[in-house]
Amino acid sequence: MKKIITLLVLMSLVSCNKNSDKADGYGNFEATEITVSAEANGKIEFLKFEEGDVLQSQSQVGLVDTLQLHFAKQQLIASKSTVSSKSANVVSQKRVLLEQLKTTNLEQNRIRNMYAENAATKRQVDEIDGKVKVIEEQIKSVGTLNAPILNDLKAIDVQIAKINDQIAKSKIINPINGTVLTKYSEPGEITAFGKPLYKIADISDMILRVYVSEMQLSQIKLGQNVTVKIDSPKDMKSYQGAISWIASSAEFTPKIIQTKEERVNLVYAVKVKVKNDGILKIGMPAEMWIK
Repeated sequence: MKKIITLLVLMSLVSCNKNSDKADGYGNFEATEITVSAEANGKIEFLKFEEGDVLQSQSQVGLVDTLQLHFAKQQLIASKSTVSSKSANVVSQKRVLLEQLKTTNLEQNRIRNMYAENAATKRQVDEIDGKVKVIEEQIKSVGTLNAPILNDLKAIDVQIAKINDQIAKSKIINPINGTVLTKYSEPGEITAFGKPLYKIADISDMILRVYVSEMQLSQIKLGQNVTVKIDSPKDMKSYQGAISWIASSAEFTPKIIQTKEERVNLVYAVKVKVKNDGILKIGMPAEMWIK
């Protein structure tokens, strides 16, 4: 009887040790992946990266051929020059008419003063008044001629701005600091708007997505430091992590995470942010330890 009791105590201790060695959560590492696509149609002139390269944010890493856009822009600039010369001619005519009006107004005032002193006839006054009105109408007519020319210039400016935007979008600009995961295209290939060129992700900080039960929710909170462990040749390698997100609603346990019996349980997803030392990879399994 004494031997049986001793055996039960030992089995209990072993069971306790196994439970204490169990992680609080299991999951896989992930990162926010961005697929960079072409914004222009044409031949890829160059792509200055390979898979595994680290790229800086807002750096130009490639170019789609812009030769045809350049020719179209030069044609618009030539058209604008021609239309501008027409506008300059109209403005010059208006300037001449304004000078004529100025001189005629002086003459008008002189004749009216003479008429007031009976030194000029009514016919002379009517003639100078009519001459002033004719010049004023000519000035109005010239002004209406210039309006459509100015509208043409505005339309050309809009087209040039559109070409400039297309040229800018022909440059392949990397959006974030990160590592190239996959390269889909090569220089010399023909690409099109929306066609993927490469996939990039910032893996300097990795996210471990784990799942915890409702009973474990009271033990965790946002910003809480936890220990993350991964498999290594000798022993488990540990990292310091911080809880960055806790799901607000429960979900069924993912099939790839738990056993068949535990798949029907409702769990909460949790994200743990971990600083990457270069060893952590996307999809790598890991464990979360609260204590």
